[in-house]
Amino acid sequence: MKRFKVFFNIEKEEQWLNEQLQKGYHCTDISGLGVYTFENTDKKYVMRLDYQDHLSKEKLEDYKEIYEDYGWNYIQRSRFSGIRYWQKEDNGQNEIFSDRQSKGNYYKRLARYSFWLGVICLAYAFMLYSDMNLYHEGLWSMDGSLFWKAILFETPFVLLKLVPAIMAVFLLSSYYKAYRKYAMLVEKQ
Repeated sequence: MKRFKVFFNIEKEEQWLNEQLQKGYHCTDISGLGVYTFENTDKKYVMRLDYQDHLSKEKLEDYKEIYEDYGWNYIQRSRFSGIRYWQKEDNGQNEIFSDRQSKGNYYKRLARYSFWLGVICLAYAFMLYSDMNLYHEGLWSMDGSLFWKAILFETPFVLLKLVPAIMAVFLLSSYYKAYRKYAMLVEKQ
């Protein structure tokens, strides 16, 4: 079974993946374009996501070895992809972060990732919108049914032009949520 889904929040992605696993599926592949591949299984699996940026080939191998020693299986993706997918059979010990500090570091990495990706999308949106109108200039001088036909025709293109700004909003919202969780963990120490 293949599913296409796009996420702006790593925790919602993890939750959705675990819902699929609880339905009796086993994740076999995740493409960079949001295509998830599952196979039916009788076993119960659990999945955890982590964000690790800038891992060299050697550091990635060391990182994978640590988790594999505890029974986690790495779902192979590009070395340059920051999100790491870990899956194993559900045995009651299903957390990859063993203490408050490691969980705090995870939220800190996640907040930094969301922030910079959101800033890049926002900068791109400002560059994109600074020299152009969203709708065609002549649209506003049209009358009657011609106006309504033109606005209905152009609206999908306007929405497509707004994608970078919408992505920036979602990513900066994700930054805020991750930073709040990080701050709460640090505050409790």
